Amino acid sequence: MPLNCSKGQLSCVEMVQVSVAVMKILKENAGLLTNFEVLDFLRTRGPAKDPTRVLAPVTPSEFKVYDNLVQSAANSQTRESISEFVAKCKPYKLTNSEITNIVNIRPSSLVEIYPLIENFESRLGESAEELVELVVQVFPCSSEEIKSDE
Repeated sequence: MPLNCSKGQLSCVEMVQVSVAVMKILKENAGLLTNFEVLDFLRTRGPAKDPTRVLAPVTPSEFKVYDNLVQSAANSQTRESISEFVAKCKPYKLTNSEITNIVNIRPSSLVEIYPLIENFESRLGESAEELVELVVQVFPCSSEEIKSDE
Protein backbone atom coordinates (compact mmCIF):
# COMPACT_ATOMS: atom_id res chain seq x y z
CA MET A 1 0.00 0.00 0.00
CA PRO A 2 1.63 3.28 -1.08
CA LEU A 3 2.27 5.91 1.58
CA ASN A 4 2.27 9.67 1.09
CA CYS A 5 5.62 11.32 1.61
CA SER A 6 7.17 14.71 0.83
CA LYS A 7 8.97 13.10 -2.10
CA GLY A 8 5.81 11.49 -3.41
CA GLN A 9 4.37 8.04 -2.94
CA LEU A 10 6.67 5.28 -1.74
CA SER A 11 5.83 1.65 -1.32
CA CYS A 12 6.70 -0.21 1.87
CA VAL A 13 9.41 -2.06 0.01
CA GLU A 14 11.09 1.17 -1.04
CA MET A 15 10.94 2.60 2.48
CA VAL A 16 12.62 -0.32 4.18
CA GLN A 17 15.91 -1.56 2.89
CA VAL A 18 16.64 -5.09 3.96
CA SER A 19 20.09 -6.54 3.63
CA VAL A 20 19.93 -10.22 2.88
CA ALA A 21 22.93 -12.49 2.97
CA VAL A 22 22.88 -14.66 -0.12
CA MET A 23 24.55 -18.04 -0.04
CA LYS A 24 25.92 -19.38 -3.27
CA ILE A 25 26.24 -23.11 -3.87
CA LEU A 26 29.63 -23.64 -5.44
CA LYS A 27 29.26 -27.32 -6.21
CA GLU A 28 26.17 -29.44 -5.63
CA ASN A 29 26.60 -32.86 -4.04
CA ALA A 30 30.35 -32.42 -3.74
CA GLY A 31 30.60 -35.47 -1.52
CA LEU A 32 29.24 -37.46 1.35
CA LEU A 33 29.53 -36.27 4.92
CA THR A 34 30.19 -38.58 7.80
CA ASN A 35 28.28 -38.16 11.03
CA PHE A 36 31.56 -37.00 12.58
CA GLU A 37 31.83 -34.14 10.08
CA VAL A 38 28.24 -33.07 10.75
CA LEU A 39 28.84 -33.22 14.51
CA ASP A 40 32.07 -31.24 14.13
CA PHE A 41 30.23 -28.57 12.11
CA LEU A 42 27.43 -28.34 14.67
CA ARG A 43 29.97 -27.98 17.49
CA THR A 44 31.41 -24.92 15.74
CA ARG A 45 27.92 -23.44 15.23
CA GLY A 46 26.93 -23.45 18.86
CA PRO A 47 24.81 -26.31 20.27
CA ALA A 48 27.70 -27.54 22.40
CA LYS A 49 28.46 -24.04 23.65
CA ASP A 50 24.92 -23.17 24.76
CA PRO A 51 23.49 -25.62 27.29
CA THR A 52 20.48 -23.32 27.83
CA ARG A 53 19.58 -23.59 24.14
CA VAL A 54 18.65 -19.92 24.07
CA LEU A 55 21.75 -17.97 23.12
CA ALA A 56 23.20 -19.87 20.17
CA PRO A 57 21.94 -18.96 16.69
CA VAL A 58 20.92 -22.56 16.05
CA THR A 59 17.59 -24.01 14.98
CA PRO A 60 15.75 -26.57 17.14
CA SER A 61 16.36 -29.24 14.51
CA GLU A 62 20.11 -28.63 14.74
CA PHE A 63 19.92 -29.19 18.51
CA LYS A 64 18.10 -32.49 17.90
CA VAL A 65 20.65 -33.64 15.34
CA TYR A 66 23.44 -32.62 17.70
CA ASP A 67 21.89 -34.54 20.61
CA ASN A 68 21.52 -37.64 18.44
CA LEU A 69 25.07 -37.50 17.08
CA VAL A 70 26.60 -36.97 20.53
CA GLN A 71 25.15 -40.36 21.49
CA SER A 72 26.43 -42.07 18.33
CA ALA A 73 29.78 -43.45 17.20
CA ALA A 74 30.66 -40.03 15.79
CA ASN A 75 31.24 -38.62 19.26
CA SER A 76 34.30 -40.80 19.87
CA GLN A 77 35.80 -40.50 16.39
CA THR A 78 38.54 -38.15 15.21
CA ARG A 79 39.65 -36.93 11.80
CA GLU A 80 42.81 -38.97 12.25
CA SER A 81 40.95 -42.20 13.00
CA ILE A 82 38.73 -41.74 9.95
CA SER A 83 41.74 -41.03 7.72
CA GLU A 84 43.50 -44.08 9.15
CA PHE A 85 40.48 -46.27 8.44
CA VAL A 86 40.15 -45.00 4.86
CA ALA A 87 43.84 -45.72 4.23
CA LYS A 88 43.75 -49.19 5.81
CA CYS A 89 40.60 -50.33 3.99
CA LYS A 90 41.95 -49.62 0.47
CA PRO A 91 42.75 -53.33 -0.13
CA TYR A 92 39.05 -54.14 0.29
CA LYS A 93 38.12 -51.85 -2.65
CA LEU A 94 35.09 -50.36 -0.91
CA THR A 95 33.08 -47.56 -2.49
CA ASN A 96 32.92 -44.12 -0.88
CA SER A 97 29.34 -44.72 0.22
CA GLU A 98 30.28 -48.08 1.79
CA ILE A 99 33.15 -46.46 3.68
CA THR A 100 30.88 -43.63 4.86
CA ASN A 101 28.27 -46.11 6.08
CA ILE A 102 30.89 -48.14 7.95
CA VAL A 103 32.30 -44.99 9.59
CA ASN A 104 28.82 -43.78 10.56
CA ILE A 105 27.49 -47.08 11.88
CA ARG A 106 30.74 -48.62 13.16
CA PRO A 107 29.72 -52.27 12.80
CA SER A 108 31.40 -54.66 15.21
CA SER A 109 30.26 -58.00 13.75
CA LEU A 110 29.69 -59.67 10.39
CA VAL A 111 25.94 -59.42 10.89
CA GLU A 112 26.18 -55.63 11.21
CA ILE A 113 28.57 -55.10 8.30
CA TYR A 114 26.88 -57.48 5.83
CA PRO A 115 24.07 -55.10 4.70
CA LEU A 116 26.50 -52.20 4.27
CA ILE A 117 28.53 -53.79 1.46
CA GLU A 118 27.08 -54.72 -1.90
CA ASN A 119 27.84 -58.30 -3.03
CA PHE A 120 29.43 -58.87 0.35
CA GLU A 121 30.39 -62.54 -0.02
CA SER A 122 31.76 -62.34 -3.56
CA ARG A 123 33.77 -59.16 -2.90
CA LEU A 124 35.16 -59.87 0.56
CA GLY A 125 35.02 -63.62 1.06
CA GLU A 126 37.46 -64.68 3.78
CA SER A 127 38.67 -61.12 4.40
CA ALA A 128 35.28 -60.05 5.78
CA GLU A 129 36.28 -60.88 9.35
CA GLU A 130 39.51 -58.90 8.90
CA LEU A 131 37.49 -55.85 7.87
CA VAL A 132 35.31 -56.13 10.98
CA GLU A 133 38.45 -56.42 13.13
CA LEU A 134 39.86 -53.32 11.41
CA VAL A 135 36.70 -51.35 12.22
CA VAL A 136 36.83 -52.42 15.88
CA GLN A 137 40.55 -51.64 16.07
CA VAL A 138 40.35 -48.16 14.51
CA PHE A 139 36.99 -47.14 16.04
CA PRO A 140 36.87 -48.67 19.53
CA CYS A 141 33.70 -48.26 21.58
CA SER A 142 33.71 -45.37 24.02
CA SER A 143 33.18 -46.02 27.73
CA GLU A 144 29.71 -44.39 27.49
CA GLU A 145 28.65 -46.86 24.78
CA ILE A 146 29.87 -49.81 26.82
CA LYS A 147 27.82 -48.59 29.81
CA SER A 148 24.69 -48.16 27.66
CA ASP A 149 25.04 -51.71 26.31
CA GLU A 150 25.06 -53.21 29.80
